Amino acid sequence: MISDSVKKGIERTPHRALLKASGLTDEEISRPLIGVVNSKNDIVPGHIHLNSVAAAVCSGVRMAGGTPLEFPAIGICDGIAMGHKGMKYSLASRELICDSIEAMAAAHAFDGLVLIPNCDKIVPAMLMAAARVNIPSIVVSGGAMLSVPDMSGRFLDLNTTFEAVGSYMAGSMSAEDVKSIENSACPTCGSCSGMFTANSMNCLTEVVGMGLGGNGTIPAVYAERIRLAKTAGIKVMNLVEKNIRPRDIMTHDAFINALTVDMALGCSTNSMLHLPAIAYEAGVAIDLNIANDISAKTPNLCKLAPAGPYHIQDLYNAGGVYAVMNELSKQDLLITDCLTVTGETIGECIKDAKVKDHNIIRPVGEPYSKTGGIAVLRGNICPDGGVVKRSAVHPDMLVRTCTAKVFDSEDEAISAIYGGKIKSGDCVVIRYEGPKGGPGMREMLSPTSAICGMGLDSSVSLLTDGRFSGATRGAAIGHISPEAAVGGNIALLKDGDVIEIDIPSGRLSARITDEEFEARRKNWTPKEPDIKTGYLSRYARMVSSAAQGAVLK
Repeated sequence: MISDSVKKGIERTPHRALLKASGLTDEEISRPLIGVVNSKNDIVPGHIHLNSVAAAVCSGVRMAGGTPLEFPAIGICDGIAMGHKGMKYSLASRELICDSIEAMAAAHAFDGLVLIPNCDKIVPAMLMAAARVNIPSIVVSGGAMLSVPDMSGRFLDLNTTFEAVGSYMAGSMSAEDVKSIENSACPTCGSCSGMFTANSMNCLTEVVGMGLGGNGTIPAVYAERIRLAKTAGIKVMNLVEKNIRPRDIMTHDAFINALTVDMALGCSTNSMLHLPAIAYEAGVAIDLNIANDISAKTPNLCKLAPAGPYHIQDLYNAGGVYAVMNELSKQDLLITDCLTVTGETIGECIKDAKVKDHNIIRPVGEPYSKTGGIAVLRGNICPDGGVVKRSAVHPDMLVRTCTAKVFDSEDEAISAIYGGKIKSGDCVVIRYEGPKGGPGMREMLSPTSAICGMGLDSSVSLLTDGRFSGATRGAAIGHISPEAAVGGNIALLKDGDVIEIDIPSGRLSARITDEEFEARRKNWTPKEPDIKTGYLSRYARMVSSAAQGAVLK
């Protein structure tokens, strides 16, 4: 066992003494030591209940003959961090979580890990850590929040609250109605109820083979979630016994499957940051150039919020992620011989999964669209790429010629939107919000929700070198690379420039010649960084492009 290095032999007497000081018996010390990484905190609604999940995991580990040892991980709520300085820390926290798990796992010589995340950056961070330390590991998340209907029968979610602010600012909603939404939109613990980033990554955990079936869709408040956690604790012991490690599971083929199911589900654009970052830690090269190739042949089978009216509870009731995968396998769109934490292949795991509601999961031959939910765009604004959630774009906005309104921060853009300075036909450009320029690549749910709430989502586009929440809908194109802070062409755009967007063809350009760009570059002065000390300053110096997953190098 890996843990023998801290517990076997006369020379490890001090180590055993310390373990006994923690209350462990000789019998417990003799068993495999399983690190249980619990990201529970009292701030994040997706994490407030994780102690019960962790307790179930520990029960499963003990039932299967192991000794669970729990330790914490931090977790930031993107919704609470949204729209102020706090959002600069969200993406950057992914690296902190990954590094801290590596440190704890290596320092204490665990034989295996059970990783308990739930929200946006915590899920990919734990997958990155699993790939990096490469000891037998399994992920069991906390589950999704429920969505409940208002008096009109509309099912609410966090996105509803952001759009309500825009509606209030536009004068189309009263303060009382906004308060009613505030009190009803987030009715239970769990990750926010749409196919936002947290649930996107929890669902994709099943696809890459690191989570059990149901990990992405069983609601947080269901007893089935606790049973899943116990099963995960049992399964990790099987992984330890058979020495099945994350890099045996998270192979190149597994990431191709993840991109494929991503397109079918219509996942968050943040998956285009996180999948390359996880692959990087697993030693797998993933080039996002293949994303459009996969999208071109992958039908979009689901329209979950924000792209449609359904939520994670509906996907669960319709058969879950495995049912979606089984549909895709009917047209040989999945690689089915990939290994999973069950010890079985993807093909064996999904063979009996059935779609229970074809309104939620369309038949593979009758999709919402013949192409996937995410598109990568290229052109002279973003030679290294930009990303858009195509499935959540109004049909009138898929091909668009518009006029640039340029802002050097999210805050300036929000003030202009709420101030009525953005009109039909405009393209809001928000720059210096990338991984280095932000620093931290803030999510832009506030401006996109303001645009939607003010009824402009069918006439106004938004471009940024920052990123978007999975809850964003509309013609919102993020991850513009290279970013403004390193002299990308987005830094050279001016008010009045003509922007040409063609999402079906994967193109995003300004009507500016190369010669004009170079002339502007001679007069360009980089914006002074807002933050010059602390973790974010170090992060800005080390972080790579969004096109490379914004990993630290």
